[in-house]
Amino acid sequence: MNFQVTVLKVLVSYPDGFAAMADLKRDMAILATSGPDWAERTKRLAARVPDLDIFSQGLIERMNGGWRVTDKGRAVLEIMEARPAPAQATELHVRAVEEPTPATTLKMPLIAPVRRMRKRSRRDAVRRRQATAS
Repeated sequence: MNFQVTVLKVLVSYPDGFAAMADLKRDMAILATSGPDWAERTKRLAARVPDLDIFSQGLIERMNGGWRVTDKGRAVLEIMEARPAPAQATELHVRAVEEPTPATTLKMPLIAPVRRMRKRSRRDAVRRRQATAS
């Protein structure tokens, strides 16, 4: 696991980019013990910025018993997570054009709206039951 990438990812996950040390340590411990996927991912991201040093480059700042990601830190993380280079994207596009796929496989199912609809249905059913019981 790459410590510096993990710190950036954890801090960015907080609404204001600030995490108290206890929270930061807890989140990092969870990620460190989550299996090889996280370690591989952070190593891949770190390879895109080989000279990464979150402290000396001003990507995070220490303040009030915790750390906060800076705008520069967010920008560096965006660079690390950027899509493949245009040459790679072109190669993928050419392959996709050469190998047509059926129209039915092009659409991905939207899971979140279905879940919301199910929750609304359950909530409405509970409200109807409560209204009839009153």
